[in-house]
Amino acid sequence: MRITIVFDTVCPWCFIGKRRLERALRSRPEVRPEFGWQPFLLNPELPPEGTDRSLYLERKFGGRQRVDRMYDALVGAGRIEGIDFSFDRIRRTPNSLNSHRLIQMTPVGVQPALVDALFVAYFTYGRDIGDPSELAAIAGDHGLDDDEIYRRLMTESGANAVYAANARSHRMGINGVPCFIFNDRFSMAGAQELEVLMRMVDLAAETDAPAPVSQV
Repeated sequence: MRITIVFDTVCPWCFIGKRRLERALRSRPEVRPEFGWQPFLLNPELPPEGTDRSLYLERKFGGRQRVDRMYDALVGAGRIEGIDFSFDRIRRTPNSLNSHRLIQMTPVGVQPALVDALFVAYFTYGRDIGDPSELAAIAGDHGLDDDEIYRRLMTESGANAVYAANARSHRMGINGVPCFIFNDRFSMAGAQELEVLMRMVDLAAETDAPAPVSQV
């Protein structure tokens, strides 16, 4: 089963959605998923070095009380999925371009684990996943050549491909993430509950023939 995940590495609901999807797939061991990762840049206007986290949150959400309510919901949902959100450790909101470039540089079989590692690095340990040196270190932990990854990230290699994929996401009518596309036929937006994802996996398994994507 082909599953394309449209996401951003700095989106906490994308992390939760990924874990829920994986849990749904574990309940369907007969399904053999093939994952694709399609960028959706939530903050393309950020400078390459990112921005101060507190300033970003104030501008985006309009006040600390709203931020705290959002964090409470995320921490509760994350705990169920084994995610230890530690938002207090995040000092900067990174530009996510480089993290998506890294994913594109990674062999397909390594990508799911690498994506998870990027989420953990950022949301649990507050690491700057826009920094090429941090990204190279994470890549090295997954058997990649960290020196080569760092060298490539210090160039513009792969940037245009990320921008093109981001534009494709918008042309498809996607305006929020995560969004899951099953067998290029059905799409589902949001970090849906486990039962909903299981029903979608079952539906996709019954209709394997490729067809234009339809919203569900």
